[in-house]
Amino acid sequence: MNSVSGMTLRGVKAVAVEVEVEITGGLFNISVVGLPDAAVREARERVRAALRSVGITLRGRVAINLAPADVPKEGALLDLAIAVGIASVQGGVKVRRPSLFIGELALDGRLRKVRGAVPAAFLAKENGWDLYIPEENAAEVSLVEGVSAWRARSLGDLFAHLRGELELASADHCEADYTPPQADPDFADIKGQAAAKRALEIAAAGHHNILLVGSPGSGKTLLARALKGILPPLSDNELMEVLLLRSTVGDSVSSVRERPFRSVHHTASAVALCGGGTTLRPGEISLASRGVLFLDEFPEFTRDVLEALRQPLEDGHITVSRASGSVDYPAKVLMVAACNPCPCGFSGDPAERCSCSPSALERYRRRLSGPILDRIDLHISIPRLLPEELVSLEGRCGESSAEVAERVRRARELQIKRWMPYGIGSNSEIPEKLLRRKMTLTAEVRNFLLQALNRVRLSGRGLSRTLKVSRTIADLAASEQIRLEHVAEALSYREGEALSWMKN
Repeated sequence: MNSVSGMTLRGVKAVAVEVEVEITGGLFNISVVGLPDAAVREARERVRAALRSVGITLRGRVAINLAPADVPKEGALLDLAIAVGIASVQGGVKVRRPSLFIGELALDGRLRKVRGAVPAAFLAKENGWDLYIPEENAAEVSLVEGVSAWRARSLGDLFAHLRGELELASADHCEADYTPPQADPDFADIKGQAAAKRALEIAAAGHHNILLVGSPGSGKTLLARALKGILPPLSDNELMEVLLLRSTVGDSVSSVRERPFRSVHHTASAVALCGGGTTLRPGEISLASRGVLFLDEFPEFTRDVLEALRQPLEDGHITVSRASGSVDYPAKVLMVAACNPCPCGFSGDPAERCSCSPSALERYRRRLSGPILDRIDLHISIPRLLPEELVSLEGRCGESSAEVAERVRRARELQIKRWMPYGIGSNSEIPEKLLRRKMTLTAEVRNFLLQALNRVRLSGRGLSRTLKVSRTIADLAASEQIRLEHVAEALSYREGEALSWMKN
């Protein structure tokens, strides 16, 4: 194989691209073949100018083949590999061992940051190649253990290194920081809402989806943002998954094990939320994987967008299929949805009278289908605070986020220990076969469930999710056995006050 390789992205996976160069006599011309997109074709001029800046002038007919020929190539990732391939053919440099080169070239030879450095690091590690990257990509590559990476500021520095005239700095491996993020807002700063805080604690401990229903100004958005401060840190495997996704789209990569929090506006399209487009990029549900996907004004999203969430919320991944191919992305999100109980927002409010007509209220209710609500484990009503609570400024308002986060961390550790042999990290991921096989219930709990099912309307999925929430509540109480009070609390979140507006 040619010792000069570049890469292109296919989802979160880096695909190796062998750069072959042939220079013959004749009038000057540069041609690039191998399904390049516009950015790759434009690399001809960037590479020509960058090579001229280091004293290499191109003459004759230059043919550049990007193999494999049937894989589409995109972006400016291949600039550096093409420049090195041309220079090696002309004799300006010699690449002595298989290496992977990524980077965008400026006209003066400087290397600019590119997206996809983390997938490139995994590709180089898998094949035992050296990796050459722009200086700005060094921080994210350093989080990948076991890769030999060299960082360069310019094409001139890289060529000097390849000639043995200069030693480039390596991107040394560094461990991600375990320091927890600063909670903003903190649970101790949120007045009242004890029931909502409890529901958020359960959601964080078991990675359960939650719906917040309340009048305008009741604190739904504040509570949703506070959830981020009680989530446990990312594990090593989860961190790598998040890094791959962030690097693929060019987002900034942090060394802190902080879970993603993505807030999506209700005008977002299905492609923006689920992924797709011409380059099959991940959507918001994938970028929020292993973290929180916050959907405010939940019923205001279009029906097709909400229904598109059904499969990824159930399976934990999403397959984006287009004519150019298909890509599978992770989608293990904790979805937090918030909505008003009616269009005006005051249905059931003790202080304000609802002004919505019955027909308007019915149309509003129909925006949320039964299947999408069935995939939300916790439904909680958020009442508006009393005037006395609003004007009180002194003192703490209950436990801090750090105290709640410690309980969440202990509960998550119990889950990991219990389900690790099955590759499961939280109770929300328990498959049906394990739920029936491993979750034992006492006769008292079974009788209670039977009575509850005869009284309330629960689907098979609803029952399974209730049992998973019960398991999480038991873990928060450090109880090995699921008791009656755990199941009763879990059922209250499925058929409680929060969904009464959907049934009246």
